[in-house]
Amino acid sequence: MKLTRLLPFALFTGLALTSCSGNDSTDEKSSKLEVRLTDAPGNFQQVVLDVRQIEVHLKEAGNPDGWELLPFTPQTVNVLNYVNGRSALLVSTDFTPGDLKEIRLLLGPDSYVVGQDGQRYDLKTPSGQSSGVKLKLDKATLQERQTFQLVLDFDVAKSIVERGNWRPGNDKKERYLLKPVIRVIAQDIAGALRGTVTPAASLPQVLAIRTSLTPADTFSTSADASGAFQINSLPSGTYRVELYPSTTAPTGQSAYRNVTLTGKTVLNNQTTDLGAIPLQ
Repeated sequence: MKLTRLLPFALFTGLALTSCSGNDSTDEKSSKLEVRLTDAPGNFQQVVLDVRQIEVHLKEAGNPDGWELLPFTPQTVNVLNYVNGRSALLVSTDFTPGDLKEIRLLLGPDSYVVGQDGQRYDLKTPSGQSSGVKLKLDKATLQERQTFQLVLDFDVAKSIVERGNWRPGNDKKERYLLKPVIRVIAQDIAGALRGTVTPAASLPQVLAIRTSLTPADTFSTSADASGAFQINSLPSGTYRVELYPSTTAPTGQSAYRNVTLTGKTVLNNQTTDLGAIPLQ
């Protein structure tokens, strides 16, 4: 894992949210790029960001031609839902291997907080909202057939600033400014799950569902003719593994059954072996 320095910003103008099912790329030489958002708690009931866009820069700083727009669905996200190890998946996409130099975030005008008093207050950005904010990346290199993850660690307590001259009774839209402090964590995702099913003729589909994340991620594969399976490029966390036979048992044998395994831990750069799993 590599950490960039802590980055204060005068503006936080964008994130990108998509849903994800983590399957292998159809191009065997491609990589998978994930961008996630996590948060340090703050003294608010809600902190909602109006998410619009996320881009990465593939060339040296100052080159205007190196920006690539990543897939996203514009929406709002309450970052306080993603604390204590949970994270929001912003982008998951197949990507050409190589170096990433910067990431640029764009946020719309409809961000707000709900204070401990239950009141909604708009979040104002001081200036330059249309240009976005650039975060430099340190040694972020995507390797072939690997998943690479950028985690944006948003510090609510330091990022939302109350105006010094604001008093109760003033315009609620003028109470808070958004001056984000974000740490960027760049890491290869190299965890894996493997096992062997019996009988091999059941040929099950295998789902690995990361339950330590909200909403959960789902990754899938199928057992081969020998009954073996392995799911690579898994982020660390706790998983539920579900196996669904795709064939029926021969006449005179017990029926194949669905099996669910819970509480399976995956660690980065390690393979968790589930051993032999009977489906009959």
